[in-house]
Amino acid sequence: MPTCILQSLPIFNVFYPKTTTMRIFLFVLLLLCITRTETFSQNYHTVKTTSEKALEAFNEGRLYMQRQEAAIALGYFEKALKNDETFIEARLALAETYEELRDFFKAERAYEEALALDSTFSPAAFFFLAKVEWQLDKFEECAAHLNSYLQSSPKNARNKSIAEKLIINARFAAEAVKKPVPFQLRNTGPGINTKADEYFPSLTADGGTLIFTRNEGFDENFYSSSLKDTLWQTATPLDGVNTPDNEGAQSISPDGSWLVFTACNRRNDGSQGSCDLYWSQLKNDAWTKPVPFSAAINSSDWDSQPTISADSKTIIFSSRRPGGQGKEDIWMTVRQTGGKWSKPQNLGPGINTGGVEQTPFLHPDGQSLYFASDSLPGMGGMDLYVVRRTSDSTWGVPLNLGYPINTKANEVALTVSLDGRTAYYATNRSGGIGGLDIYSFALPEYARPQPVTYVRAHVRDAVTGQPLVAKIELTDLGTGRSFLSANTKPDGSFLACLPAGKSYGLNVNKEKYLFHSENFNLTGSATVDKPFLLEIDLQPITLDTNGHIAGKPIVLRNVFFETGSAELRLESTAELDRLLDLLVNNASLRIQINGHTDNVGTDASNQQLSEARAKAVYDYLCTKGLAASRLKYKGYGEAQPLDSNDTTEGRTSNRRTEFIVW
Repeated sequence: MPTCILQSLPIFNVFYPKTTTMRIFLFVLLLLCITRTETFSQNYHTVKTTSEKALEAFNEGRLYMQRQEAAIALGYFEKALKNDETFIEARLALAETYEELRDFFKAERAYEEALALDSTFSPAAFFFLAKVEWQLDKFEECAAHLNSYLQSSPKNARNKSIAEKLIINARFAAEAVKKPVPFQLRNTGPGINTKADEYFPSLTADGGTLIFTRNEGFDENFYSSSLKDTLWQTATPLDGVNTPDNEGAQSISPDGSWLVFTACNRRNDGSQGSCDLYWSQLKNDAWTKPVPFSAAINSSDWDSQPTISADSKTIIFSSRRPGGQGKEDIWMTVRQTGGKWSKPQNLGPGINTGGVEQTPFLHPDGQSLYFASDSLPGMGGMDLYVVRRTSDSTWGVPLNLGYPINTKANEVALTVSLDGRTAYYATNRSGGIGGLDIYSFALPEYARPQPVTYVRAHVRDAVTGQPLVAKIELTDLGTGRSFLSANTKPDGSFLACLPAGKSYGLNVNKEKYLFHSENFNLTGSATVDKPFLLEIDLQPITLDTNGHIAGKPIVLRNVFFETGSAELRLESTAELDRLLDLLVNNASLRIQINGHTDNVGTDASNQQLSEARAKAVYDYLCTKGLAASRLKYKGYGEAQPLDSNDTTEGRTSNRRTEFIVW
């Protein structure tokens, strides 16, 4: 049995245990122990008042139920009722025997006939009737009969607890099936799915690569498939990560370079025991040897099913460690300054329950968390939910994804594409290629994440054209905090997700090169259909015989001023400090700061404004201790536009601050 996902999931519906024979026998015994005052007004018979032939057949049926031979027992209960159709214990035993044989329609009728004889004789019959109606998808009747059962002040604590949970689900399901959401599954095809079980899909941000777990002969391994012309290609194993042992339940970083996953029962590799979280990186087109996270994250208990945030600073996972709300809870750890991970924190009772919460997936929007639960209001079994983060530390109320996305079966391990339109999960529904297959479907509008886009770039040497491994820094300009910090791959590429609602500053730098900056204003909206695709050329710091660096001026795209003013805005600080670092680390550099405007206003006012803004940058650097002898500034007004002044975008591009080396 796979250890990372299948073994950890409930294998039966908690509202309907598969083995009921012993329960039936005990229930019948309980009925026999009930003492009642017999009156001539009763319209039914009991074991005390029925005929001898009926009682003899009934007792024979009980003996066969003890032997767990329900089919034979059924005949004796029917014989008992043929001799006495008002024999109430025999009617109840017949109902439960039909239930054991999973003939729910006949079981329902038999329970109703017993209750029609006397609804107070055994209030527990309401409970068992409700469970049968749950199996028949008669949710309103199920809820009504559970209500009758609970009003009878039941003494059986376990059944009462089940009834209290089931009535919530029955009421939810009754409404959900009246308002089904649009839902059409699409098998991802033979490139991914085989006769084996495939599950736990995870996507790169561009939607071009899908990593999943495949179970082959009780051995879980990772496979990767690429999307070409709308078809998923034949999946190949992840060499370097797969082992003869099980590994599964993985999450891939948006750029496809970092894998976080689950491995169980490893020895002598630093793991903490049971199932732990591991990581591996893609370097030079090969995956590094997996390494377990330290005891700061992993515990001696079951830790599994991680999801990593788009900025790679947060890992959310499911765990059975102590201190949770129930059997399995969702926990979160954050990477702190210096690279250490925080002690995992439980996401709290708003998300976690007394039952099982599993398979979290944090969308790259950083706000939408999808997960599975067996104890929140739903359709039964494991249902899928989405919950929104309202701030850095609080979450909203989980929302059930609705019917028929959720059914009475177990729905788990949902992954959502960057654009939020398509969801992927595994199910063993009929018509598939194997057991568990991976399917996709259109996610309803109400369940979609916030808009997200991405920036993909290649960084090269401006002189040689060779790719560079450079540092990438994305800053949230609203807060001044670092949003993402990473290095480009050996081929000079990088990919980063950008959720809507913010403005981001991008800085690309490398030692002995001038830096490059970009600005992405997504305060309005974002769409994955229009990603930022950049070719970035870094100018090497190589002075000619005149002490100059050939090349274009470097635009400081994240230096901002108040409208019509030379007053620097606070979000300019990060960019200016990077310029300061460049000059401090390269003592021979001398620069001239140039100011430019659009054509709005008079030539004279624009000239004056451009000079004032260039001087503002000059003054900022001087106040930080940089020698004034290394700096110049000059304003060009509207004389050197980069774009047309006939559009808003063009005028924005023309209003700029830049520097050149002199």
